[in-house]
Amino acid sequence: MELNKNSVKIDLEEAERVTTQFIRSVIYGSGASGVVIGLSGGVDSGLAAALCVRALGPDKVLGVIMPAAFTPTQDVEDAFEHAKTLGIRTEFVDVQGILKSFFKSLKKGRNNEGSRIARANILARTRMVILYYYANINNCLVVGTGDRSETLIGYFTKYGDGAADFFPIKHLYKTQVRELAKYIGVPEKIAYKPSSPQLYPGHKVTDEIPIDYDKLDVVLVGLFDYKITPTEVSKATGIPLQAVIEVQDRYERTEHKRVMPPTIRS
Repeated sequence: MELNKNSVKIDLEEAERVTTQFIRSVIYGSGASGVVIGLSGGVDSGLAAALCVRALGPDKVLGVIMPAAFTPTQDVEDAFEHAKTLGIRTEFVDVQGILKSFFKSLKKGRNNEGSRIARANILARTRMVILYYYANINNCLVVGTGDRSETLIGYFTKYGDGAADFFPIKHLYKTQVRELAKYIGVPEKIAYKPSSPQLYPGHKVTDEIPIDYDKLDVVLVGLFDYKITPTEVSKATGIPLQAVIEVQDRYERTEHKRVMPPTIRS
């Protein structure tokens, strides 16, 4: 068996059809008036917003742009420009003041990795609270923008960007997200922008994921679609075994993020 970038290829026309049909079934089945989505200027939210517009029409999609103090200006501009192209309404919320209130009320943690992660997670959860505010007052559902690659390795904030009413692109690997985005007309500067949650200054995905997405997705296909062992994945891809094992370990360590909290009855 050989695993390579072609192993991640999908029928883009079919992917668009299935996803827009799914979005319509969720919204019309719930009785909601539309959807609310956080726009970051990145590919995941860019694709999800575009698919929602295709499924429901622009009048039923509200984009919320929520920069922090260190959010790149280009990301904010890209989010506004994309929303304008899609013809959707937007709300702008500067979350920095909210964050300052949080941190002022909390005891200052030590300047270590744990403190940085805790503060970053507050930002992600603050954004989700804001999205649900706009969803509640507009009788809308919140769109989750997570993809399959990040879900499988647990690269999201529990009850932050991991919380939503439905996830229209969670079945797609990151490389598939980029290709589908380009296919349906999302600008290439968004479709191929390097991913970053921007949860703290200088935050880059490549500092935290085991390997870059082009290789990660092939490994994930081997482990979770073909269901072969890490050793077999390494042989089939040429990717070092230790890197494949790290991907598998990330999946196992973050299982708690993908399931409901345990109870005695469960």
